[in-house]
This record gives sequence, structure tokens and C-alpha cells, in this order.
Amino acid sequence: METTTAVLHAAFFEGNQTMRLGPCAPVEPAAGQVQIRVSYCGLCGTDLHLFHGAMAHRLRLPHVMGHEMSGTIAAVGAGVEGWREGDRVTVRPLDPCGNCPACRAGHSHICHNLKFIGIDTPGALQGLWTVPAHTLHRLPDALSLRQAALIEPIAVACHDVRMGEVEAGHAVVVIGGGPIGVLVALVAQARGARVVLAEVNQFRVELARGLGIDAVNPMETDLPGLIGERTAGTGADVVFEVSGSAAGAEMMTKLPRTRGRIVAVAIFAEPPKVDLFRFFWRELKLTGARVYEEQDFEAAIRLAAAGGLPLEKLITTVVPLGKVEEGLRLMERGGEVMKVLVSCAE
Repeated sequence: METTTAVLHAAFFEGNQTMRLGPCAPVEPAAGQVQIRVSYCGLCGTDLHLFHGAMAHRLRLPHVMGHEMSGTIAAVGAGVEGWREGDRVTVRPLDPCGNCPACRAGHSHICHNLKFIGIDTPGALQGLWTVPAHTLHRLPDALSLRQAALIEPIAVACHDVRMGEVEAGHAVVVIGGGPIGVLVALVAQARGARVVLAEVNQFRVELARGLGIDAVNPMETDLPGLIGERTAGTGADVVFEVSGSAAGAEMMTKLPRTRGRIVAVAIFAEPPKVDLFRFFWRELKLTGARVYEEQDFEAAIRLAAAGGLPLEKLITTVVPLGKVEEGLRLMERGGEVMKVLVSCAE
């Protein structure tokens, strides 16, 4: 009997805002590596920035993007222990050097020579993907592979909330209601915080409200006045700046209480103007939060598997590999979109 083998594909970024569907070129896992059959991959703001030409010096064209993923192990390289074919996994896409001052201090996630998998090396928008085994996290059977593609952005939110030292009862403000902002709000609420999310896109405001988040449009609401009213004039315990906008940077200093905390989550294209007098006057603390650590991925997996996060409602659409460019264009237009996933088996 004649048998056929499914052809695996990859989405290649050719530069100049052009994607091409082509045959996947599987890489056999070397020692310390695993090969993953990718199920789903999320598209994020970083992918859109790459599509628009940012960080071009870090890419080798044609480039395979993607780092928010889920899948099953297809093959295991020599010396890899604890993993076998068929295991359900997601990848923490960081490959640190292990030798720089940050790595030696135990902060390998912000390694001075960090390779971000999906930018500096090929990513997950392909049928078979080979990565270092140290990047793997096991997925519980209770979590669908579709929802598991959201683990990476949930891990970002877990790291942000942890860096903000959010505790039960805290008054929290999240500026920016994109996927990360919404997830920061949901993770903070899961910790028992009282959250207000500020977002100018009315579709996202309504979506957040549908997820049980107290969301407002700062174009229509006196945000400092609202937070003052909600906190009896004290101010927020923690403010997360997730918009990456000049308006967000200006607003973030107006909201915290005395000795309150601000967590800078967004990546700003240009250094924003910041009210340093307010930092002096209220003895505020500003913390940067970049990517995640192993414990944040494990916390994200636990949260997602527990079923308390409305993950399906965050997924706007799922496209096949051949329509990655359409998914990026949908994100580019903004409007009524939250999270776009790619089915890498199609």
C-alpha cells in the first residue's frame, strides 16, 4: 500500500514586510537539543516590529519568527534526560551565555549576550523546530495546546506582577490594554489586587470588561481623579506602564501613592519625558521588567491549567501558516483584535 507523508511548512520573513510560505527544513537535534512538532504559535508585538523592519541587524533572512508556542516533542538529542517523544511542551525562548555578569549573578534572563530564540535564531512558525532542551517547560494534560500557546505572554505578566510586588488588597493600575496589559490585570487580580485598566481602544475596553476587569478609557475618564476616589486620596500601590506611549509615561507618575511603585513593562521607541519631580516628591520607585524567569513560566502554566484565566476570550482568530502576513496586517490595523494565533500544523 502506498503511503504519503504530510509536507511540513514554515513561514519565512523575507524583509520588506513580506512573508513567504515554504517547505520546513527540519534540523536534527544535536546533543542537548530537542525537536518539537509545533502546534500553535502566537503573534505578538515583537513579531510585528520585526515585520516592520526593527532589529533587522539581528535577523538572517529569510527568517522564521515566532516564540509564543505549544507543541509535542518529535525527537530528542543525545544527553537529554527527562524528556521523550510525545511530551507536551512550551518553550521559554531564552538562550543565555552563562558567563556574563548578569548570568553569574543569577539573572540569566537579562544576560548581556542573550540570544532571544525567534529573533537571534529561528523561531516557532514552522512545523518542526529544534531548540535547547533547557528551554522546555512541561504542559499538563488539562491544558489544551491552543491555550498553551498563551503561556509565554502569561509568563511575561507573571514576571511583571512579581516585580511589582503585588499583594492581595493592593490598588493596581495598568496603563495599556493590549494582550500583555490585559494579562497583567488578570494575574494581579488572581493575586487579590483591586485593578483598574486604562485603554484608549474602546473595543479592548469592552473586551476587558467582559473578562471581569474594571476598564476605563482615559480619553473619557479623569484617571487620577478616579484612582484618588477609589483609594480615599491615597493613590495606587502599583502602576504598570504597558502602553509604550508618551501619554502613558506622563500619566504613570500621577497615580501612585507615597512610596508607591511603577513597573515599566512597555518598550518605548524613543525615551519618554518623565516627571522626576514626582519621584522626588512622593519617593516613588521605578522598576523595569524584562521577559521572565523559570519560576514565571511555571506560575503561568499553573494559572492557565487551573482554568481561572479566560484565555479563549483573548484569542481573536487562528490562521494557518500560509496566512501569517494576514495575521500581522490584522494586528497592524489595530481595532477589534486582541490575540492572533497561527496553527503551525496547517
